[in-house]
Amino acid sequence: MRILVVEDDTSLADGLCIGLRLQGFMPELVGTCADATAAWGQGDFSAAVLDIMLPDGSGAELLAARRAEGDRLPVLLLTALDEVGHRISGLDAGADDYLAKPFDLGELAARLRAITRRAQGQASGTIHWNGLEFDPARMAGSIAGEVVRFSRREFGLLQALLERPGAIVPKDRLEERLYGWQDGVESNTVEVHVHKLRAKLGSEFIETVRGVGYRVSEESA
Repeated sequence: MRILVVEDDTSLADGLCIGLRLQGFMPELVGTCADATAAWGQGDFSAAVLDIMLPDGSGAELLAARRAEGDRLPVLLLTALDEVGHRISGLDAGADDYLAKPFDLGELAARLRAITRRAQGQASGTIHWNGLEFDPARMAGSIAGEVVRFSRREFGLLQALLERPGAIVPKDRLEERLYGWQDGVESNTVEVHVHKLRAKLGSEFIETVRGVGYRVSEESA
């Protein structure tokens, strides 16, 4: 999942982004309310991690403004202000969850999976499709009891397709999910990862819709 991270503490932000990548996320980092506002409307994000105290304003006020505009992006507020009043005001501003510093990266990742799952209307963290049991928390799956493991980008691509099973996902949207703003993307990079996934899941698991994108095939009877 592509995650917008809004954090101005450089050392914390760097560690946070490294940890999120290890958990299978694609973090995009900005450090101010102004940059967050610009990025928010341009990126295809699954969720945001938003610090409350930023150099040019309040993350909670930024969130409230986004919610007033109808934005539904799942947001986890991150702050050192761990008082009940701050938690209440943050949640009332539209946050889906709240985590105080210092925090455990594993817990942060689990909370991100939970708020994105709720946003997609999923009760379970495991996705079942065409014989595959896909577990985002482990970045792995299983078919007929056999464990299938994925590279970080194979995992990201498959997750993007399974979020809306049967729907066509354009190639450029998959590239946005797999690569950051600063990463170079080769013209055939999506095709390469699709080929690797088909080798692991079966040649018909992912369908190419020529000139449009990809989708996971309809569930077999």
